[in-house]
Amino acid sequence: MITTSENKLTAKDFVPDQDVKWCPGCGDYSILKQVQTIFPDLGIPRENFVFISGIGCSSRFTYYMETYGMHSIHGRAGIIASGVKSANPNLSVWVVSGDGDSTAIGGNHFIHLMRRNLDLNYLMFNNQIYSLTKGQYSPTSEKGKITKSTPFGTIEAPFNPAELALGANASFVSRTLDRDPKHMQAILKKANQHKGTSFVEVYQNCPIFNDGAFFAYSDKETKKEEAIYVENGQPLIYGENNGKGIKLNGLTPEIVDLTASGISANDLWIHNEKDKTKANLLARMFDAVVPDVHFPRPFGVLFAEERPVYEEMMQSQIENAKAKKGEPSLDSILSGDKTWTIN
Repeated sequence: MITTSENKLTAKDFVPDQDVKWCPGCGDYSILKQVQTIFPDLGIPRENFVFISGIGCSSRFTYYMETYGMHSIHGRAGIIASGVKSANPNLSVWVVSGDGDSTAIGGNHFIHLMRRNLDLNYLMFNNQIYSLTKGQYSPTSEKGKITKSTPFGTIEAPFNPAELALGANASFVSRTLDRDPKHMQAILKKANQHKGTSFVEVYQNCPIFNDGAFFAYSDKETKKEEAIYVENGQPLIYGENNGKGIKLNGLTPEIVDLTASGISANDLWIHNEKDKTKANLLARMFDAVVPDVHFPRPFGVLFAEERPVYEEMMQSQIENAKAKKGEPSLDSILSGDKTWTIN
């Protein structure tokens, strides 16, 4: 069923009677607001939305959406969402998880959800810290991070969630941030439109245990130099007055001055969402991809490709089996074709 003008939903229809209990200044408030803002425009009945969350501050999200949902167990939100979508492919399924929930205890479930490619949306709130358990380092914390569990600084190289999702063969990989509401709304809409598992990494501020970790990408004084917004078919341009660009020398990115003579936007790297090789470069471009060169951090849809989704392939397989053998019994399925008798 599609909503009509007579029964069109509003953002208020997705606001429950629950008190929102996050810390003042938490980036989760913004993410919640943007989700509630765009949902009426998706043309999906409210009863068809389902939110599945794991454990962590972000996972309270299910209580704050007036939809169906389940606050599940640590690291297992993805696999529970897989069961929901497989059982009822008509549902619009959204997973809400944190960086620790997704890449630590839930790491295995995360990578296999990405490769299976069910048609659902996965929102990872990345604040580079364990917040609910009071400030330990997480798998995405930067090297040298001093926390309660690393008093001398972490010695581990962090996970890059977008790069991890690409490595796990995700069909849609994007990055946005809590302090840019319009951009987040646009990315959430694109994620919803994509048929397949849509991974959305959201840089989310934790004002208590990791305040300001991503402010450089949204503060007026720094964002033009530190952030670059990529759009399919458009050149990579950033900087004050859009005076800088990124070009490729083979597969090595280079920063160029667009105010210099002889250099134009046509010489730059043109973003192609279907190019996975370049998407990998984008995902880790800020991660010292070229030694001693400071690149801006990319935001937007880094990669998107259409391919068959899991639940449809599963249903097709079931229908084909029924057509060949009729409705098999559970016993015959479990016993298989190879049986033997022991005297």
